[in-house]
Amino acid sequence: NEVIVTNGATEAIYTALTSVLNPGDKVVVPTPIFPLYIADALLVGAEPILVDTSKNGFKLSADMLKEVLDEHGDDVRVVVLNYPSNPTGVTYSQEELDELADVIRDKPIFALCDEIYSELCYDQEHASLAKSLREQAIVLNGVSKSHAMTGYRIGIMTAPAEITKELSKIHQFTITTTTAIAQDAAQEAFENGLNDSQEMKKEYQARRDYLYSNLTKLGFECAKPQGAFYIFAKIPAGLEQDDKKFIYDLAEKAKVAVTAGSFFGKGGEHYIRLSYATSMEEIKKGVARIAKYVENESK
Repeated sequence: NEVIVTNGATEAIYTALTSVLNPGDKVVVPTPIFPLYIADALLVGAEPILVDTSKNGFKLSADMLKEVLDEHGDDVRVVVLNYPSNPTGVTYSQEELDELADVIRDKPIFALCDEIYSELCYDQEHASLAKSLREQAIVLNGVSKSHAMTGYRIGIMTAPAEITKELSKIHQFTITTTTAIAQDAAQEAFENGLNDSQEMKKEYQARRDYLYSNLTKLGFECAKPQGAFYIFAKIPAGLEQDDKKFIYDLAEKAKVAVTAGSFFGKGGEHYIRLSYATSMEEIKKGVARIAKYVENESK
């Protein structure tokens, strides 16, 4: 009675936000971030409060959250936290999450904790705000990232029973249920392959280290990812600084596809997101092409 199996984390985000928000409510969204939270909040008629974290290591601090709550008061109903983060790969320590929990404790505010990359933490154990504020936390996870089962569309949403009861109403009337065969596959993953991600995590870490080291040498300023499989890199001076123009130019001239940082909200301008969820061979080929592009295009 505290777990809902969702149609991926995507449906879990939609169900959680549409369950707890009313028109006019406000949602604190630290940016840069996966943009779906913003879109779902707008669908409900809520107002996303975008908090640029780029000058704080891409993390929302307790002081930053206090400042937002002081400004927006009782209208805030949800604080969104995605850790490890898409697009930066940055995550929080348990101490940092405890401090955030203390800010909203005993307030009518939910913490929506998207922990879909929890099994892909590299330099520390995964932390969770639910450990310190279980009664206000809605936690999202699934098998898409941990077991490379994206197409199966199996997510997991957990919350205290009284909250889960309300979440299930939106869930049931939105999708009814996930497919039985996908649930069977996820059950196999949990019962007989719970730690299968550990070997892949080592491979991701090697890819991260290679990409981070080489991008840094080329002049990209990068937040070193602590999880997930993305690097968020600041475009070097001397190259096109409009990140949207940059990605199309890079694709045309170097045949390398990356994502514009501004797609992820405030603080993403002048950055690009690169994914290392591909082979080391492809990563090396991509880095070589980017190096040639930087050499040719630098002003």
